[in-house]
Amino acid sequence: MVVTCLSLLASLPATSQTLRDPTRPGKGQVVTSSSQTTTQKLVLKSIVTGANRHAVINDQIVSVGEVIQGRRVSYIGDDYVNFSDGGKLQLFKSVIKR
Repeated sequence: MVVTCLSLLASLPATSQTLRDPTRPGKGQVVTSSSQTTTQKLVLKSIVTGANRHAVINDQIVSVGEVIQGRRVSYIGDDYVNFSDGGKLQLFKSVIKR
């Protein structure tokens, strides 16, 4: 009887379940790190004045004529940047309480 039980157990398919690594992303999850795949909102962070004006937009330094996210910079003022498509970015003016 014992031999019969053992032979029945041996004939069953052995299914072992592997544990999922908790540090790996789940199934169907795609992680991309390329900034080219996502379009960020343009944020004017600062303007550098002098002989040649530069603007810092989304941590990228641009000057007149350069393109950022498909938009060409047409003018850099004291506190704003104009684009050739008619768009404009304005610096945030901080409020100082006295």
